[in-house]
Amino acid sequence: MAAQATLHCLTGCAIGEILGMVIGTAFGWGNMATMVLAIVLAFFFGYSLTLRSVVKAGVDLRTALRVAFAADTLSIAVMELIDNGVIALWPGAMDATLADTLFWGALSLAVAFVVTTPVNKWMIGRGKGHAVVHQYHR
Repeated sequence: MAAQATLHCLTGCAIGEILGMVIGTAFGWGNMATMVLAIVLAFFFGYSLTLRSVVKAGVDLRTALRVAFAADTLSIAVMELIDNGVIALWPGAMDATLADTLFWGALSLAVAFVVTTPVNKWMIGRGKGHAVVHQYHR
């Protein structure tokens, strides 16, 4: 269950992270602006995936927002910390362009998945995180 929850969060994070990096790089934004956009979009898409499934189950938007925030915030935050930390610390990664292998290699989403899965397992074991979402799945 923890791996599935992590994969769910990773999907939203990956969409937002890659889209943010692509947009920032394409527009020639600085490293910090690009990273902030990528993080904001990672949270947006991560929450959106949970919201979609919870609202589809018939939950009102306000409750669905609370569920998404409770289920995903720590998971997304850990993923973003790991992924952006690797990008920031990897020599040359912050200056890589979309055509560079380094740009795509430094996106450490697999590392973020490995680190975040135990976090989600810990949260689910305490009835938090994605354990909250499962009551809304049909």
